[in-house]
Amino acid sequence: MFRRLLDAPYVLLTLVPLLWAGNIVLGRFIAGQVPPIAIAWFRWTLAFLILLPFAWRSLRQDWPVIRRNIGILTLLTLPGITLYNTFFYWGLQFTPALNGLLMQSTAPLLIALWAFVLSGSRLSIGQAAGIVLSLCGVLVIISRGDPAVLTGIEFNKGDLWLIAAMILYAFYSALLVRRPSMSRLGFLAFSIGWGAVLLTPAFVWERLAGPPLVFNALTLASFAYVSVFASVLAYLFFNRGIELIGPNRAAPFFHLMPVFGSALAILVLGEQPHLYHAVGYALVLTGVVIATIFGRRAAAGVSPARSS
Repeated sequence: MFRRLLDAPYVLLTLVPLLWAGNIVLGRFIAGQVPPIAIAWFRWTLAFLILLPFAWRSLRQDWPVIRRNIGILTLLTLPGITLYNTFFYWGLQFTPALNGLLMQSTAPLLIALWAFVLSGSRLSIGQAAGIVLSLCGVLVIISRGDPAVLTGIEFNKGDLWLIAAMILYAFYSALLVRRPSMSRLGFLAFSIGWGAVLLTPAFVWERLAGPPLVFNALTLASFAYVSVFASVLAYLFFNRGIELIGPNRAAPFFHLMPVFGSALAILVLGEQPHLYHAVGYALVLTGVVIATIFGRRAAAGVSPARSS
């Protein structure tokens, strides 16, 4: 069953924003209670320890590849693991979830920009149209159907951290196609473990100079969610999706995050559904479908020589 799931890129890339939407809701909920670097460090450390028993054999087999490619692996790990999540958690300390969802909607355009810069990959007209349409759906959901809400959003220093986080993650997403040839589990375990190591100096600094970290039921539940669901499963699914269909075709699925985020708010926080939710969902899903269809056609038109 799980093997079949790993060969279904569109299912994987639909599950990823669901898992990450939960991470954003949780990150905002615990803002001020759990320090941002602490939750990022525990997220990756626990995720690595969870993965290690399953990935140990793959890591041993991949070790020669890791040693030869430590440069590109670090270039992937630093923005995609160490910095992205830390910046995002830090930003959520100062900005409302509405702004966080708005920043997430920039991901497809940023990924397309980085893909062009790094590999000359261009969006087709259909893919671009799908991204724009799904972006419109995101804005409908965020604005609650009232454009005046968007003009009234106030940006603060937290938003700058969120923008920086999205630029870094878009870079990571576009660069994933250049990852060394190694097993999925080996790559994921090394990336997560190395990301925790790179984050350790900042974690030590925060423990010495920052706010105290209190271990209670909320803290432990938060660590469990972000390490298992938002890290191990989400990154495994995301990396596999990129591997199967490439960054440009995967990018529109980021626009599902505000859809799932608002749905979680309705289910978990008791918010009431409205017509603008249905309109926004329809636009997002239509845009994702259009971008996916044209992405398949564009991929089918690439010759074997070009794809090498």
